[in-house]
Amino acid sequence: MLVLLASCGSKKQVYYADAAMNEQTITAKDKDQKQYQKKKDKQVVYSSDPTTRYIQQYAAIAQEEMRRYKIPASITLAQGLLESQLGQGVLAQKSNNHFGIKCKREWKGKKVYHDDDAPGECFRAYQDPKESYRDHSLFLVERERYASLFRFKKTDYKAWAKGLKRVGYATDPAYADKLIGLIERLGLWKYDNPKVSPDFSVRDRDVHIVQKGDTLYGLSKRYKISVEKLKKINRLTSSEIQIGQHIRVEK
Repeated sequence: MLVLLASCGSKKQVYYADAAMNEQTITAKDKDQKQYQKKKDKQVVYSSDPTTRYIQQYAAIAQEEMRRYKIPASITLAQGLLESQLGQGVLAQKSNNHFGIKCKREWKGKKVYHDDDAPGECFRAYQDPKESYRDHSLFLVERERYASLFRFKKTDYKAWAKGLKRVGYATDPAYADKLIGLIERLGLWKYDNPKVSPDFSVRDRDVHIVQKGDTLYGLSKRYKISVEKLKKINRLTSSEIQIGQHIRVEK
């Protein structure tokens, strides 16, 4: 599958193909505690679909930021997906910068230079993507221009998306619509509930990427699931679907 994304402030377009599936094994043991604890090795297999893989990798981090700073996890994830081009953009790959945050005067950390609104602009560089997520939270929390956002409920992602555009987070006039579209198509709203964990059981065949000529009725026949069920699990208000849209098709 070939994907094309452009970040809100960049004039460049980036083409990339699906990366191969990778595995990460996480083992947790602690022999120093009085009560010996042993957890079974937990094998995490990330999806080969770049969108699903990004959500699997960063949803829990976005939720942790939500717990600390009251920023909806859905908003953080949607911004990360969009700004980093699913983690495959130049800034994300070169400097772990997932939110397109520029240096600003107060930045004392590492820097990287990249053509954006102007040639050779200065962007922040991080050792790890998690640092980028934390800096994104602090960027919003510590600036007066974003103070109005924190009057909204953590579950009101539409208000947050529109608010970010209104106070000037991005120059793209469609920025709020793009964030809301990602949140609703990918079901990111569910991560605003801190009890919901990232889903590592989602298989590639559980998600259909809309191609030219696809209709919701055709997908219902193909995957043997009713149109109404498809609309419900994808939170669709009509039967209209768009090329490139991710449709969950599991029963």
